[in-house]
Amino acid sequence: MSNQSGTTRRVGTKGMPRQERERLILDAAAEEFGRKGYARGSTAEVAARAGITKPMIYEYFASKDGLYLTCLERAGTRLVDAVRSAQQGPSDLTRAARTLEAIFRTLESRVYEWTLVYDTTVPAHGPLHEAAAVHRRELNRLGADGVGEVLGLARAGDPLDADLATHLWYGNVSAAVAWWQHRPEQSAADMVARFERIFAVLYPGTADA
Repeated sequence: MSNQSGTTRRVGTKGMPRQERERLILDAAAEEFGRKGYARGSTAEVAARAGITKPMIYEYFASKDGLYLTCLERAGTRLVDAVRSAQQGPSDLTRAARTLEAIFRTLESRVYEWTLVYDTTVPAHGPLHEAAAVHRRELNRLGADGVGEVLGLARAGDPLDADLATHLWYGNVSAAVAWWQHRPEQSAADMVARFERIFAVLYPGTADA
């Protein structure tokens, strides 16, 4: 069934294997926290989406923080693994395109997982902040390596250029994901094709580099 906001709510999970029920809870929590952030996310809403009772969340994850941390670790690990894998290919100007495609395909049907990693409502200190920081640092490192490689191919050696380019890279990716969150009917393939068309217009000639 669906509520007025269009969010699908499950009706009961009796008899479901624990692993499958846990996945449903995490999927529901990722959307709830991804939409509203840690601070405003509601475990009652997570339970309603997953078709379970609220006490079951605490049985599985002990607390709201435990639930959020599990969602964050799942999302961050998926993204880092995807980006790291995409960068194993040729060291050339296709690296950015491969990385974007990996991010979009990883986020397909779970686009709010990007927001979990970059949630600004997480407390400034403690396990949640520290876990998010680990994934952010690794994604930033991979992004900086990729940007540095592209600038090296273009013979642009100024460290501040690389720093600014890295910020621009993540600003563009974050903006694309935010746009996608408002247009969930777009597939990962749609996003890749759209980004390639826009990139070709903004940076003509790079496709042949």
